[in-house]
Amino acid sequence: MPTIKDKAAIVGIGVTDFSKDSKRTQIHLACECILAAIKEAGLKVEDIDGMVKHTGDGADECRILRSIGGRNLNYYGECRYGTGGSSSLVLRAVMGVAAGVANNVVVYWTANDSSKRVELTYHVGMYMLSTSEAEQLSFYPPVGLITPEGQIGLIIRRYMHEFGVKDNQFGWVPVVCRENAAKNPAAIFYKQPITIDDYLKSDMIVDPIRALDCHTKIDGGMAMVVTTAERAKSLKQKPVYIMAAAQSAVQGVEMMTSYNRPVISGLPETSNVGKELFRVAGVTPKDINVAQIDDSYAPLVPMQLEELGFCKRGEGPAFCDKGSNIRLGGKLPLNTSGGSLGEGYLYNMNHIVEAVRQMRGTAVNQVKNAELALVSGGAGGPASGLILRR
Repeated sequence: MPTIKDKAAIVGIGVTDFSKDSKRTQIHLACECILAAIKEAGLKVEDIDGMVKHTGDGADECRILRSIGGRNLNYYGECRYGTGGSSSLVLRAVMGVAAGVANNVVVYWTANDSSKRVELTYHVGMYMLSTSEAEQLSFYPPVGLITPEGQIGLIIRRYMHEFGVKDNQFGWVPVVCRENAAKNPAAIFYKQPITIDDYLKSDMIVDPIRALDCHTKIDGGMAMVVTTAERAKSLKQKPVYIMAAAQSAVQGVEMMTSYNRPVISGLPETSNVGKELFRVAGVTPKDINVAQIDDSYAPLVPMQLEELGFCKRGEGPAFCDKGSNIRLGGKLPLNTSGGSLGEGYLYNMNHIVEAVRQMRGTAVNQVKNAELALVSGGAGGPASGLILRR
């Protein structure tokens, strides 16, 4: 069966600063990071003939094309579902260049989630909602599930009950993410590590979700340039090859509220993504040197490690306990830039960019001799992922 393995590469990345108030519009942020990615790749604006964005990002490709002086887009499109859409954007770009529809595709995502200086997307005077999102707004708030923390909290509590998980075992994920962020000058929590005691003293938002379990909303933008593997050889940067990309949505899935299925304590979409990634790449979990795992909420990290095959079902918290396995130098270093818990929440795009840096050998917290990186997004809903190689 034909696959996309090694048919495309990421050849340029562009990043704005991360802040609590960008003082710029999303269009400004998008143009800034896109132009930076194009320049880093050694390309010109007129070389870009494809763009892929998230559905909820109001910085649309037509306005960006006009703003940066682009000429023509042969290929453009959108993906949705929060962090589950991040690797899906890259998959869509790979499909475009591998099929010969476009030569160089820009993938981007901007957010002003902290300052709320947001470019909204509308459809016939109303927000664009998927069926599942409309269901969430209709059925769950009346029974008190008003926030994502409350919605995902039910699943986490069930998981803890089934496997006898202790509260403090989840805490090592934010501790390690903040350790990594403390060494990353671009991170929101630069020079601000935490201890496990800090975690246990943090406010309980919705039992069992604590304040330090939750991602940090920021303003910022990121972009990447994807091109064919052959074309990448002649460009400025060392190519990072996309060995595999996958996405999954299964029956009964909703974003954070997949309660109407036999087992609610698992992440079957993540499991499906992992199986497809390893099948296409032709590698196993043991071959992965560094992983960038969706840490929108800390307890979802050990659950994803289980679903991806890094440990057995119910063993994820023990794998993360004390942090030795997931720190730099451990069995599987995680979220080496700090992730959503330490660097800032940009819907898993910063996880992909960090995986690219790890493969280039330019990360702040570089994993020695790293050859393969895995990215996982969309825990608790439609999921997606990547395996990258140097």
